[in-house]
Amino acid sequence: MTATESTAEREPGYRVELLRSVEQLPLDLWEQLAPADDPMWSRGVFTALERSRVGPDGYSYLTIRQGDVLAAVLPLCLFRELWLDRVVGPRERRLLAPLRRLAPGLLRVPMLFCGNLLGQGHVLAPGALGEEASRLLVAAVLDFARRERLGTVVFKDFAPADLDPLRTALQDADFFFLPSLPDTELPLESGSFEDYLAALPAKPRRNARSKIRKFEARSELRIEVLDDFQHLLPQLLALYRQVMDRADQTLDLLDASFLAAVQGGVDLRRRLVVCFEGERPVAFLLCLFAGSGATGARIGLDYRLAHEARLYHNVHYAAIRLAMATGCRRIRFAQTAYQPKLELGCELVEQWYAMTHVRPLPRAVLRRLLPRALSAALAEALRPHAAAPGPPEPARPEPAGPEAERHEERSRHATR
Repeated sequence: MTATESTAEREPGYRVELLRSVEQLPLDLWEQLAPADDPMWSRGVFTALERSRVGPDGYSYLTIRQGDVLAAVLPLCLFRELWLDRVVGPRERRLLAPLRRLAPGLLRVPMLFCGNLLGQGHVLAPGALGEEASRLLVAAVLDFARRERLGTVVFKDFAPADLDPLRTALQDADFFFLPSLPDTELPLESGSFEDYLAALPAKPRRNARSKIRKFEARSELRIEVLDDFQHLLPQLLALYRQVMDRADQTLDLLDASFLAAVQGGVDLRRRLVVCFEGERPVAFLLCLFAGSGATGARIGLDYRLAHEARLYHNVHYAAIRLAMATGCRRIRFAQTAYQPKLELGCELVEQWYAMTHVRPLPRAVLRRLLPRALSAALAEALRPHAAAPGPPEPARPEPAGPEAERHEERSRHATR
């Protein structure tokens, strides 16, 4: 998709453009606007998404210009037939199973995601987005959704500070706000990995040292950090699919073309932490870097020996060592498997959805049903460890805490 579509000028001084590829935005301009320390906003990630088939049916980039100045960029992901039972929890999937057999068409939902399919949501802008530009942006999103026949519109996984400039415009356009699962972030304040271990509370520290000893006792296993992993892609995908086969939700599913694009991305800092059994990969963690930030983006595990060898924890320990060695001040992981990540010392990062439907009746149904369902999913995922984030609207979800370590990737979520 390379065509540029321009609308008529909608507000004095502003115009809206719709770009069909991230490559239509100059790299230096993207790097000026994108969060400097968030690897998931590296342009190479969006290029890799466009070159792959990880879930969406298409991508667009809504831009607002004031004269010759780019005032805002909002990436869009188009799902023309998102299977609802792939993005809900196991309990909801069981309830929907008869419907999938009898009337599968009812489970295919046209949906537009605004932000970043694989990371935290932002509107890219050189400064605070003013009220006029915010209203124009929200109106342009809804216009686009109607033209593309995408009924449900979601601003996905926005931190409160990033949602606040849009809040009035979103509320006036009949969006409502829902807590999404928090991200997980580990501050890297220690001088070395040993200092990091020593700073953990007593029980997590003992557990970490035990897991490291059990891994090191397996002489057939070793961990390497690779820059070139093209030759391993078939084996890596097999490990990734083992994880995704156990996932509760599969909004996105990485493929060989995505990993190949990441491997070859010249404007993307990446390393692959790989655990080998002899010459055979048995675990990996894809790590991306930007500025002082790192992200453990996706994991693969061989469940044949994952538990006994503590593969999950040890590839994360290797990623922490790597991030420290490259001067990072923090590393983020995914919105899943909260118990082991809190044991690693991670903090929870509050995130939100803003959601609506372009038609009044479905919007009313969503507003009535989703808050209760999402609060229940949040409580189930977080369980007794940490309070779920408090909403920007009056109600506050019940306290909750981390999920068991059963899997790393429950995928990125649309509705929970």
